[in-house]
Amino acid sequence: MVFAVSDPAAGAPPSYAEALGDEPVQPWQYDRSRAPVAVKVLVAGGFGVGKTTFVSSVSEITPLRTEAVMTQASVPVDDLSGTPDKSTTTVAMDFGRITLDDDLVLYVYGTPGQERFWFMWDDLVRGAIGGIVLADTRRLRDCFPALDYFESCGLPYAVAVNHFEGSHAYEPEDVREALTIGPHVPVLIMDARRRETVVESLLTLVGHALDETPDTP
Repeated sequence: MVFAVSDPAAGAPPSYAEALGDEPVQPWQYDRSRAPVAVKVLVAGGFGVGKTTFVSSVSEITPLRTEAVMTQASVPVDDLSGTPDKSTTTVAMDFGRITLDDDLVLYVYGTPGQERFWFMWDDLVRGAIGGIVLADTRRLRDCFPALDYFESCGLPYAVAVNHFEGSHAYEPEDVREALTIGPHVPVLIMDARRRETVVESLLTLVGHALDETPDTP
């Protein structure tokens, strides 16, 4: 599967994105007889687990971020022990887009992590084919709300362990056992800063969602 963006067809007029200096469009975008399949996926997990980094690493457009500077009011409720340098937090969502092959576009939505913003999850999950649960092995308990939420709404999901520098490296099966999730749920070890591992996580999720969703006539 090819992830590179191809040059536009010869003689085709420049697109709006090109005029702004963004990535060039792909040849199929000039073919009015076909359109790519667009699907929506969510990225959820605890506070400071790397959701914004995940979306930013993979997005082929400038990602939408809704970050606010953390204040003293957050000190009693936001645990910074695992991310002491964190100074901002997502208060609504992150959004990015990635084209996987010529006919599949993923719209990637990152959910806010703190409990006080969980009310937004019901809106963000609408229309999604699956979700990524980001986990930090130093704070595995923080991903249980996302696991419970996806289980309760029947959304296929995969677990992506974001390996932080200095943390102990665990095997996927060790993480599976600790989270008590079934053998059918994919578990990957990745780095949210590295685009190739983020793409691998998304491809795994899409494949899993296709396997879990029965064909419709």
